[in-house]
Amino acid sequence: MANEDLGKTLRRLRRLASLTQEELAERSEVSVDVIRHLEQGRKHSARLPTLHALANGLGVELTTLLGDPPAVSSTGENDGPRFVSVRRAIMPALFVREPAPPGSDFSPDRLREQIAEGWTQYHSAEFDTVMKALPELISDAHAATASGNHDDRRAGFAALGKVLQLAGHVAVRMGKTDLALISLERAIEAAGQSSDPLLLPMIVNSTAWTYQRQGRLDDALSVALRAAEDMANASRTETADGLKVWGALTMSAATSAARSGDYERAAAMMESAEKEAARVATLPDGGDNRMVSVFSPSSVRIERVRLAVQYGHPQDALVLAKGMRLSKDTPPSWRTWLLLDVARAHTDMGDAAGAVKTLESLRRVAPTWMQHHTLAVAIVRDLWALPNHPPGLRPLAEFLGVGE
Repeated sequence: MANEDLGKTLRRLRRLASLTQEELAERSEVSVDVIRHLEQGRKHSARLPTLHALANGLGVELTTLLGDPPAVSSTGENDGPRFVSVRRAIMPALFVREPAPPGSDFSPDRLREQIAEGWTQYHSAEFDTVMKALPELISDAHAATASGNHDDRRAGFAALGKVLQLAGHVAVRMGKTDLALISLERAIEAAGQSSDPLLLPMIVNSTAWTYQRQGRLDDALSVALRAAEDMANASRTETADGLKVWGALTMSAATSAARSGDYERAAAMMESAEKEAARVATLPDGGDNRMVSVFSPSSVRIERVRLAVQYGHPQDALVLAKGMRLSKDTPPSWRTWLLLDVARAHTDMGDAAGAVKTLESLRRVAPTWMQHHTLAVAIVRDLWALPNHPPGLRPLAEFLGVGE
């Protein structure tokens, strides 16, 4: 949960950079009125392109500007003993001996199931549970790579790549993007020795997302596009799993383009993704959606809603979201993003009651994600600043620790 609102963070970072509001406006190409409204608490949130521009103007990562990242507890502790263990598992001490082969009771299928369950917990915002399991999972995956059997060894590298990808995601949620990139780079090395041809592009997609969090939008766009093109050239999109990975990369590239202000290019990518998403249900299914990128007509529509909000077209976002039926494999994290974007759209339209109703739905569907998401806090703060509070707002404000 965010311990400091956006305006206070912006003012603190601007002063640390020895910039006036006018100088920051010039550097970031953001209106000085927007900066003033944020710092004065008259506005508690901003569109992502604006936030990226302000972060660039300040010379900081986007996560620094947004405040505490989603997985940080209300105490502000994000380097506790549990996360230290995760860090050590990602980056073991120098001169550590090579892992011993797994024992006779080792089961590759059980390890894969445990990693898949870790991804399910991650998408349900059960970050503490995931962090508790990660060190042992990483250790077991390392041991599997030392197997004497060639096929088992390659399967071990596939497990190692997937669990290090998960560790990278958790590190991002903890605000440790540099550690995330280290974990993802090691995951890429493991993927190169694995038996899974889709693992590398999936990890590249995670890397692109991490670059986005760091404000490296050009890098994020470049790596996502290259990986998607490589998949198409290698005919990797003729299975459901392959198409899902390609689609997730394409949507990631569209997001980077939109946040860079190139909305036309983003719209073209999303149009291509939406067209291809219809093919997913017609192709051979790999079987375990927990271990594959999220991509379906539902996820494309969710991303289109998000981009419409970011474009400053809240009415279009509400039209896109109306009557949407989500597929069964849509994770809680994606449902959270959809409801937050709909709440943001209602707020931008001046419909405070609609925003509260949507946030109440989010609290019922994904209360843990809501408590961990800075955008939920920002929306409630915007609503709390209104002269007349809509019914239902106070319980939400108390739930998130926002208010008087």
